[in-house]
Amino acid sequence: MSGTSMDGVDAAVLETDGETVTSFGPSAFRPYEPQDRALLREALGRWPGEPGLDAVEAAVREAHAAAIAGFDGLELIGFHGQTLAHDPKGRGTHQIGRGDRLAAEAGVPVVWDFRAADVASGGEGAPLVPFFHFALARTIGATAPVAFLNIGGVANVTWVDPRACAPEAPGALVAFDTGPGNALLDDFLSERLGAAFDADGATSGAGRACGEVLGRLADHPYIRRPPPKSLDRQDFHGFLDAVRGLSTEDGAATLAALTVACVIEGARHFPEPPARWLVCGGGRRNRTLMAMLGARSNAPVEAVEAAGLDGDMLEAQAFAFLAVRVLRGLPTSASATTGARLPVSGGRISRP
Repeated sequence: MSGTSMDGVDAAVLETDGETVTSFGPSAFRPYEPQDRALLREALGRWPGEPGLDAVEAAVREAHAAAIAGFDGLELIGFHGQTLAHDPKGRGTHQIGRGDRLAAEAGVPVVWDFRAADVASGGEGAPLVPFFHFALARTIGATAPVAFLNIGGVANVTWVDPRACAPEAPGALVAFDTGPGNALLDDFLSERLGAAFDADGATSGAGRACGEVLGRLADHPYIRRPPPKSLDRQDFHGFLDAVRGLSTEDGAATLAALTVACVIEGARHFPEPPARWLVCGGGRRNRTLMAMLGARSNAPVEAVEAAGLDGDMLEAQAFAFLAVRVLRGLPTSASATTGARLPVSGGRISRP
């Protein structure tokens, strides 16, 4: 998995039938080289067929091939690719990375292009991880609703009722992108300090959030939309402009508070309050973000490690899980998670 933070490729081995998780295997992280990350940033917002994308596709595919090179005995690869553009109600969705070429190079069948079928069925194409969250809720023995919150570049949440019979069953899941995750904060600190991210939340923790800027959230059209709904990485970019007049610390604190405010607003759409929040993605390491979330929630807020899970590799594990579901013809999304008209099994299968 290479997400909206664009820091590199997470790779994880999972043993599964696509319904339950038998075991978690080894994992690896392959960072993007600085030149590759610059190439990806330059390509954001671009669509298939536009000139100059061959080099981007090769960089993404080669990084993924390197990430899985140390794994033995693989039977199937789930290859998400790198999202460059996402406009589900317009041009569609674009994850660059040729799974057919990766299959030929790796000598292993590859499932890829996970999102296009959902968009073609009227869905948002995101988030796709909720079906894996349902399996995880059962794996950890949850007996009451739990919320999985992923804070990557964009933040998304899944409310899971583990008492449901299947992830596509009515009432089993509610899922959507809540708003910005780390992307705006990362971009802001890159501009101000040349830093890739807010390590431990130190910068945001030293500032004070600006209420005037946060007040603009109420007027943002995305907040008023009911789920299912999804975001492009750049959709909240206007808030980055709004904090440029603030000090570095106050700007960082405001953007962290924005992420949290979007999550709390999103929780209004849950059928009932979760008994527990489990946080994954890089944002769980930001102590300021986690403290803000804890202060505004009526349930415990913990990193997923508290439940014995790997917050760094959960999304990579998810696409391994989804790849097996595609191979078996099982749905990977449904109306409650993406708004697709019917449960959809998305993804293409390429064999070496």
